[in-house]
Parts: sequence; structure tokens; C-alpha cells
Amino acid sequence: MTQQGAQIAGATAARDAASDWQALRDSGDIQFSPLPPMKPPETPGWLKLLGEWLEALGKWLRGLFEPVGQVLGVSWSAFEKVLIALAILLVLFILWRLAQPLLDRLRNRQPPEEAEWAPDREAAVALLEDADRLAAEGRFGEAVHLLLKRSVSHIAEARPDWLLPASTAREISEFSMLSDAARHAFRVIAVRVERSLFALRDLEVDDWQAARAAYSDFALQDFGGEAA
Repeated sequence: MTQQGAQIAGATAARDAASDWQALRDSGDIQFSPLPPMKPPETPGWLKLLGEWLEALGKWLRGLFEPVGQVLGVSWSAFEKVLIALAILLVLFILWRLAQPLLDRLRNRQPPEEAEWAPDREAAVALLEDADRLAAEGRFGEAVHLLLKRSVSHIAEARPDWLLPASTAREISEFSMLSDAARHAFRVIAVRVERSLFALRDLEVDDWQAARAAYSDFALQDFGGEAA
């Protein structure tokens, strides 16, 4: 292609590009003009009113306290900061007084008490019947030991988080989560089981009756001591 031909082709391409660009601008599919400026959000009327009220209050306070500041040798700007700090303290005090009854109620509210543990009635009656059969045969030590062993088993089934593998009857008798009657029953039974094991002698009928009465008073206290 000659130099003249190249110049003609370039001029033609430039005219075509300009024509296409103008056609694109005239189509209206694309906006080329700058966007109109966004209108700032209008201030709510109540906020305007509050601002005007605060401004009027500030002027009133200045007229009231500026002479006082001049007498004290304090500029209005410093006096104004003191007044703002006092106002904040006053608001905080009012809020605290309003919230104090609620805070007192929350502080004094006690967590719901967990129902005291007691063995299942049928299990307790069955245990007493089995122990009574041993006692009727004069096997008082075995009867008392059965009360202790099966009572611990009942606790382990109902409250497994209370017991450790090494928990002793003495320790169980001091559990704060047990009722007074339950702790007394375990204490009475534990003393007699220890006596039977370490004194190397069988228990007497009085020992059995004391252990049975303590267990019955605890396990069947809501049922009038049935199976006693």
C-alpha cells in the first residue's frame, strides 16, 4: 500500500470511529452527562427542634453564668465545660437511681432450687423388703450393708455426677446437695457398716432398727413411712 493510500485509509477509519462514537452518545442507552448532585437527607423536625432548644439553653446559661465566671476569673469556655461535666454526672445519677431497683432485684434473685434427691418409692420399698428378710434371719450386718450398698447405687443412677469411684459413705453423708434426712440416714448406716467391718463382729438388732428407721424416715418421708 502506498503512503497516500495509507493516509486515506486512516482518515476513513477516523471518520468511522467518530461517527460510531457520536451514534453511541446519541442512542441514550448509556448516560454520559454527569449525575445531578445528591440531595442531602433532610434533618427530622424533632432534631431541628432539639437543636434549637439546646442552642437557646446554651445562650441562657451563658447569660446566667458568664458574669459568675468573670467574677471568679474563669472564661466562659472553661465554665461551659464544667457545666457540661456536671450535667453528664446528673444524667448518670438519674439513670443509676432509675436502674437501681432493677439491679437490686437481679442481685437478690436466687437461682431455682433443685429438688432434693430421694430414691424411687418402689425401689426404696423393695430395698426395705430385701433387708427385712435378711434381718429376719438374724443377719443384721448384711441387712444394714445392703441398705448402704443399694442406696449408693440409687444415687449413682439418679445423680452420676455426684459420686466418684472412691466416694465413701462418710463422704456421701456430708454431701450438701442431700437433704438433712438423707445425710442423717447415710451417717447412721455408715457408722454401723464400719463397726461391722472393722470391729469384726456382727451387728445387733438395735443397730439394724436404727439404720432401718433412719433410711425409712428419709426414703419414705413423703409416704407416711410405709413399709416401716
